Amino acid sequence: MRKGLLILWRIWFYVLASIPVIVFFIPIALFLVFPNGYYYVFWLARNVWAPFVLGGMGFWVKKTNIFPEEGKSFMLIANHTSFMDIMVILRLRKTPFVFVGKKELVQIPIFGFIYKRAAIMVDRSSSKSRYEVYVRAQKVISKGYSVCIFPESEYVEESIILNPFKQGAFKLAIEHKLPILPMAFLDCKRKFPWYTSHGYPGELRVKALEVIPTTEMKEKNISTLQEETHQQIKSALLEDPKGHTEEAISVWEKQQLN
Repeated sequence: MRKGLLILWRIWFYVLASIPVIVFFIPIALFLVFPNGYYYVFWLARNVWAPFVLGGMGFWVKKTNIFPEEGKSFMLIANHTSFMDIMVILRLRKTPFVFVGKKELVQIPIFGFIYKRAAIMVDRSSSKSRYEVYVRAQKVISKGYSVCIFPESEYVEESIILNPFKQGAFKLAIEHKLPILPMAFLDCKRKFPWYTSHGYPGELRVKALEVIPTTEMKEKNISTLQEETHQQIKSALLEDPKGHTEEAISVWEKQQLN
């Protein structure tokens, strides 16, 4: 019975995520034709799509501490343990930001059309694609927007607190002098993990960590910046009084034995 409800709940997520994309597809496509149209696409994503999906799944977002002021560009970085992470991070910042993500997502019907025009895509196997990321990021930053990257090298490994980070986000932050705003998503791994055999509705807490300035950093500082950011997020996950990340791993491991 419980397993069946979990499957239905997961299917419901895809239904909820699809409805606003289909309903608003035409205005979104029109907005993206104009140079500053992304502002309105972001507004719809933050104020319509994200709360629609979160509320429909029985989730709500809670900031556990004070976040930096709005109106300033950051490199937004967080642990990535759930499909729900996208909706959560959209609810955290009013200042528009642009995702840097995998090129493969373009293949998703309807969503892929929007994604191709709204996000900064990267083909990790192409040096030309990686260079184009830096060019487009500069255009985004010049408009006062932030950039958002989930930097973990692998996303779907359930037995690890925090996967190692790739260097791209930190190289980009130093190149464009973007301060890094690390965030710890404390509940998503437990309540809506990649693994579909467990999870439940409720509060999704997010903790803002210490902002790391990059103004004085050079390319030689990439590895140090990468490690410092990783350590900040990992420590926050381990120090969470509710211990939901470790609990998620424990639940998953027990299920592998059954």
